Amino acid sequence: MHNLVGVLMVEFCEKCGSIMVPVKTKDGKGNYLLCRKCGHKAYKSVKSFKITETMKKREKVTVVDKDFTTLPTTTKMCPKCENMKAFYWVQQTRSMDEPPTQFFKCTKCGYTWREYK
Repeated sequence: MHNLVGVLMVEFCEKCGSIMVPVKTKDGKGNYLLCRKCGHKAYKSVKSFKITETMKKREKVTVVDKDFTTLPTTTKMCPKCENMKAFYWVQQTRSMDEPPTQFFKCTKCGYTWREYK
């Protein structure tokens, strides 16, 4: 995530029309505008600015065991213990134009696996 401080005007690329972002020169003494889409550089006078970069921490997610006894069951062989009964549910794990993912949880050993349709 980039935070830009002190940039008052938005400039657009002459070539492709995208927003230009301020970039410091390699020596750190000057700056210029750069188009992130096509790479065009504009050496216009840019008021002083400060670029800071912060990384978002990935937070740990606590998984709470669901009560699977309310889920429907099907005849499906568990790949771990070869039990022939499993709970199942369907979730959309990819984009909406992709088919949903079907999850299974063995009623005997509790092993969970998935199948893509």
